[in-house]
Amino acid sequence: MSIWWSLHLRRDAASVPLARRLLLGTMETAGVDPDISYDLSVALSEACANAVEHGGGTARGGTAEAYRVTAYLDGEKCRIEVADAGPGFPAATGGRSRPPARPVPSDAEHGRGLCLIRELADHVHIGNKPGRGGAVVSFDKILKWREDAPLVAV
Repeated sequence: MSIWWSLHLRRDAASVPLARRLLLGTMETAGVDPDISYDLSVALSEACANAVEHGGGTARGGTAEAYRVTAYLDGEKCRIEVADAGPGFPAATGGRSRPPARPVPSDAEHGRGLCLIRELADHVHIGNKPGRGGAVVSFDKILKWREDAPLVAV
């Protein structure tokens, strides 16, 4: 079984629950274990929130630039990618772009998103789009299925 979808969303806070609900609905329909679905939906929400907050400026006409969310459920794995048109992550040593995992003060309102994604997913890639810039956050998780899952690959 293979399912994929892609959304082109305006950088607006209202777009985050839309992406999350679509992912949860897809996973529920496919028969993915609810705990796995929840973990992935939280990680997706964090990646989308980062794209909304840091993903670029304003396009022509005064509207916020867009970002893209793509989800793939393929066999036993789900891969999610969130890409924006912002400045991307600062270059780290060795020419690689990877934001450092830094401690966040306990009273901070922001700054935990990438750490949460790293904890909730099995494999995480955080980097920049080649060429004109923008950040890309992609993450994978091995799927578990409900016993009554209708779309499990045999």
